[in-house]
Amino acid sequence: MNPIRVGLIGLGTVGAGTFHVLQRNQAEIRGRAGRGIEIAMVAARNEARAAAYRAVVGDAIPVVGDAAALVDNPDIDIVVELIGGIEPARSLVLKAIANGKHVVTANKALLALHGSEIFAAAREQGVTVAFEAAVAGGIPIIKALREGLTANRIEWIAGIINGTTNFILSEMRGKGLDFATVLKEAQRLGYAEADPTFDIEGVDAAHKLTLMSAIAFGVPVQFDRAHVEGISSLQATDIKYAEQLGYRIKLLGITRRRENGIELRVHPTLIPATRLIANVEGAMNAVVVQADAVGTTLYYGKGAGAEPTASAVVADLVDVTRLHTADPDHRVPHLAFQPDAMSDTPILEMAEVHTAFYLRLVVADQPGVLSRITTILAEHDISIDAVLQRESAEGERQTDLIILTHDTVEGRMNEALAKMQGLPTVLAPIVKLRKEELA
Repeated sequence: MNPIRVGLIGLGTVGAGTFHVLQRNQAEIRGRAGRGIEIAMVAARNEARAAAYRAVVGDAIPVVGDAAALVDNPDIDIVVELIGGIEPARSLVLKAIANGKHVVTANKALLALHGSEIFAAAREQGVTVAFEAAVAGGIPIIKALREGLTANRIEWIAGIINGTTNFILSEMRGKGLDFATVLKEAQRLGYAEADPTFDIEGVDAAHKLTLMSAIAFGVPVQFDRAHVEGISSLQATDIKYAEQLGYRIKLLGITRRRENGIELRVHPTLIPATRLIANVEGAMNAVVVQADAVGTTLYYGKGAGAEPTASAVVADLVDVTRLHTADPDHRVPHLAFQPDAMSDTPILEMAEVHTAFYLRLVVADQPGVLSRITTILAEHDISIDAVLQRESAEGERQTDLIILTHDTVEGRMNEALAKMQGLPTVLAPIVKLRKEELA
């Protein structure tokens, strides 16, 4: 049988990794796919980059400086898009689909923002869009959610799905350093980009969470409804106090099924230190899935890097190759559910979310302060789990009051915080972090 011919757009970190993995493991890949998978053409954004790419792939594979020429090439069966960003990636992917070509991509931003359009176009043309590499690098979480857990009703997902932020939080906890200091070190070591905004502000994690939520619950891709908070304002003081209370702080992507809708949120979160996911350190990723039949499952591994991500890209190539000639109606749906079975379940506003909280208040060190604060919480039907009082670094005659609550509705907590903030004995903005037991 003739080999599948692949057009590779982009030969950066992941593209080069994909090229080398395919070259190195040809025999194993052919044995698993049932036929060869060969790169027949490589495309760059421009001719200058194309010249650099030729030095990587050699003379046997044509390299062009115009990606449109690749997607229009009738000899290409599968287009692999690894340039990232929205444009020209979106236009190239849609053109490839219109030309009847399957697509493999690692572009989580593209799918989080335009997935509905792209998947609909692929269904219309009877082709596949595969995107395992878009979420958690080399961890096969998309395949697990879409196929391995297909018998289950998934209840919730919680994931560390951005290695940059996890590295920063691990260093802040382990060395007691502040955020700005650790960010500079992460940039020096190559864990953080020169402009780390998408990572540290939670946007990258929200892109990935949006895709997992759609697959888990059979809803459209709705990145614009996600609640997104990053770690740039997180203080070393709160990491220290969380540790004293038996918790660790991680940037989590959380999506959970509720009776009135679906939670879709990314934010710093306190997790009990005894949970496996709380002990995921450095730039590693991990995703916990809670489902009714199998219970709790954990997926752990490298969330980025040339060959870990290439592993997912090549796995998608093998899947597409196996099903290349299959009836489109018999392929696994892009988002696990058949198009006519997709739900219009709403994404909940944050005010409707149920969670527990960590609060840190800098208060005047005088009688009656704690009593007034606990009274306000009680008036809003918020129960207290634990209280910690420590000398404040803010100055004399002040104290840090740390409160852990039981689960409550976020809107109710916000009302209580507004009242507490208005007290003359509360001397600084109140720190509010969410707490998840993940039991």
